Amino acid sequence: MAVAGVKTGQVIGKTDEFGWDIVEDPIHVQDLHATLLHLFGLDHQALTYRFRGKDVGLVNHDAKIVDKLLA
Repeated sequence: MAVAGVKTGQVIGKTDEFGWDIVEDPIHVQDLHATLLHLFGLDHQALTYRFRGKDVGLVNHDAKIVDKLLA
């Protein structure tokens, strides 16, 4: 991933002392997927497919690209 433009050796966010709850900078899996698609050069909001008459996206349209991961 370092070659793809992701900063190496970093920790983003913070959990409580037991590692149970997120205390600082939560990143959802959908945000991580949107960031990976961005690194591949794809628009995560434009990628949809039709399923049972409804357009479904690969990630939620609310997903955001995590700038802290990018170099």
